Amino acid sequence: SLYGLKQASRQWFAKFTAAILAAGFTQSKADYSLFTQKNGTSFTALLIYVDDIIITGNNLDTINALKRFLHTRFRIKDLGNLKYFLGIEVSRSKRGLCISQRKYALEIIKDCGLLGAKPVGFPMEENKLSDKGELLKDPSLYRRLVGRLIYLTVTRPDITYSVHVLSRFMHQPRQPHMDAALRIVRYLKSAPGQGLYFQSDNKLTLRAFCDSDWASCLITRRSTTGYCIFLGNSLISWRSQR
Repeated sequence: SLYGLKQASRQWFAKFTAAILAAGFTQSKADYSLFTQKNGTSFTALLIYVDDIIITGNNLDTINALKRFLHTRFRIKDLGNLKYFLGIEVSRSKRGLCISQRKYALEIIKDCGLLGAKPVGFPMEENKLSDKGELLKDPSLYRRLVGRLIYLTVTRPDITYSVHVLSRFMHQPRQPHMDAALRIVRYLKSAPGQGLYFQSDNKLTLRAFCDSDWASCLITRRSTTGYCIFLGNSLISWRSQR
């Protein structure tokens, strides 16, 4: 019934939220799908997407107790240590965690027919896109490709700015825009498994960097601002915005 009715997903989340809050968890106000519990030195975090759940923490007994609780309420299936979640691949070692979207990136390259194409060294040429050029006969192809690239920025901050620029032309995409999107795909081909690395011995010190250009948009002459935030040596947040 979770997938059968229009309101089913809303009711399911309401039911799950009520159950997990009753177990002593606190719902995050920044991300409503994140629930945390702190009891002394024990910390447990739970993240849910529809019916997929990630559980982590520093106390294995508390995690196992949470699994038993969820199983009595919802009959969950334990898939073991996290390896793959919503297209994101997770690999761990004693040194830390690495997340990437290698399989997802290769699917994009394959669907674009660029598996045999020559890779390029950078994703986009500077200040080349405007509202000029031949309109695409089927703009849905462009919109679908850019949409997939947007999800790829979850682990690829190096293409965030380029995808941000391409997103401006979703309404009336033209041939130069499509060529620029395909260039990003060729750039991905050089390292489809590139991702983010989180060290296990990181220093818990926040560092933030920001920058902006001046009237770079050829159409509106508006500026673009970007920022990135590091926790120790690990990149945890980034954005590019006009």
